[in-house]
Amino acid sequence: MGNIILTGMPGAGKSTVGVVLAKKMGYRFMDSDLVIQEREGKLLHELIRELGGEGFLQLENEINASIRTDRSVIATGGSAVYGKEAMEHFRQIGTVVYLSLPYDEIEKRLGDLNERGVVLAPGQTLQDLYRERVPLYESYAHRVIDCSGKSIREIVGEIAG
Repeated sequence: MGNIILTGMPGAGKSTVGVVLAKKMGYRFMDSDLVIQEREGKLLHELIRELGGEGFLQLENEINASIRTDRSVIATGGSAVYGKEAMEHFRQIGTVVYLSLPYDEIEKRLGDLNERGVVLAPGQTLQDLYRERVPLYESYAHRVIDCSGKSIREIVGEIAG
């Protein structure tokens, strides 16, 4: 199967599902946000503050497009979907799975967006971000998993088949 790449909004459960899925399948787990932090030696929110939203998205796209791995579950950052090269690369090296949740569930799960390293344009709300990103997640996904009201075990079972 190659790799499984998890996409979705911040708070959708990509990292949590990813760890459990990797264990179940005997795959390696990789969090692309951690790859960025390790490579740059800084936290996401520090990078966003230093580079600005656009600069961070460029960096994220470049690093994600350079990931070379096999038999891995990769949890992407929520903004990875803005990187055309990265998303096309992910589609070539594995199955892109969009973890879909309704807006109200995302809103409940999220704390301080700045602390989470979420890229927001000035004046942009979480709802704006949701409306902007969902069509992108859907367009790149090989599979869409509706995660609403499901346990981690149910979601993992659906992905692993």
